[in-house]
Amino acid sequence: MLKRTLVILWSIMALALAACGQTTPAAPTAAPGAPTAAPAPTPAPTGEKLRLIIGTGGTGGVFFPYGGGLARILTEKMPNTEATAQETGGSVDNMKLLQSNEAQIGFTTADSAYDGINGLAAYQATGPVPAATIAVLYQSFIHVVARADSGITSIADMKGRPVSIGSAGSSTETAAIRLLEAAGLKPEDVIRENLGVADSVAAMKDKKIDAFFWIGGLPTAAVTDLVTTESVVFIDTSALLKPMVDKYGPIYSATVLPGGTYKGTDQDVPGIGVANLLVVREDMPADQVKGILTTIFDNLEEVHQIHPAARTLSLESAVEGSSIPFHSAAIEFYKERGVWKE
Repeated sequence: MLKRTLVILWSIMALALAACGQTTPAAPTAAPGAPTAAPAPTPAPTGEKLRLIIGTGGTGGVFFPYGGGLARILTEKMPNTEATAQETGGSVDNMKLLQSNEAQIGFTTADSAYDGINGLAAYQATGPVPAATIAVLYQSFIHVVARADSGITSIADMKGRPVSIGSAGSSTETAAIRLLEAAGLKPEDVIRENLGVADSVAAMKDKKIDAFFWIGGLPTAAVTDLVTTESVVFIDTSALLKPMVDKYGPIYSATVLPGGTYKGTDQDVPGIGVANLLVVREDMPADQVKGILTTIFDNLEEVHQIHPAARTLSLESAVEGSSIPFHSAAIEFYKERGVWKE
């Protein structure tokens, strides 16, 4: 009798468990080997902070302090938000961090952004980056710096000389190779070193290189440090602008290194400039984009104190010179502020 009762009880329990299982069917699993997209950023649930990683650059450049300042302002002024600036290799790193959603905001040069969304140059292996501009920040100067005692007065003079062309895969490296080619040289015609700006400065102080390339805002801290102890010349690259634009489009423009920017440089140095963009993933929610831009432009005086390069930012300048499309929410924001031009 006891054995029969136990059998009945086990049967009832099994039926009950089966009934419970029917109320929550298992979710289908992805097919083996199916590609998975990087997770899109989503609004923070009520009561939770929105966490934003900002891809910046190396400590010797402008992206790093500018990004650190923006992170502080966003954290202090944008409700329920915590923003963190991340030191990176620069533009290319930042675009790739956006692609993998390891960063939600990034600093990048216009040429690197264009290559990124089209899967060109440094992005051929990883494919197009789903990025969109939210603001044009400032214009960078393509620094071409040589030791004063090197005899180098043009890029053509660099043939056979030790030259840093920027960090591997960086926008500086891309521009350096393009400038070398515009000057009639092949990249292998110089003894190439892949160094960031801080390491390039150190190598020049140690007389390990004769020249280096660097894309950066004015002034760049590492270059300011260099000229306090070393005699250098800044190479005029203005004659190479036309072949650069003819081949790569209007992402490059004429600009000058104003006299007095760096010690020992009293006269303006004509050269080539490239815009710097603040970019996000193109699928960033509209309320986040508008929140970021509202915080930046409602606290513009504080933004201007971050770095000399930040002082040129305005609503009007923020919409001019992007090499890639703007995020749709950014367009809506600038229309509301009366500065967007169709």
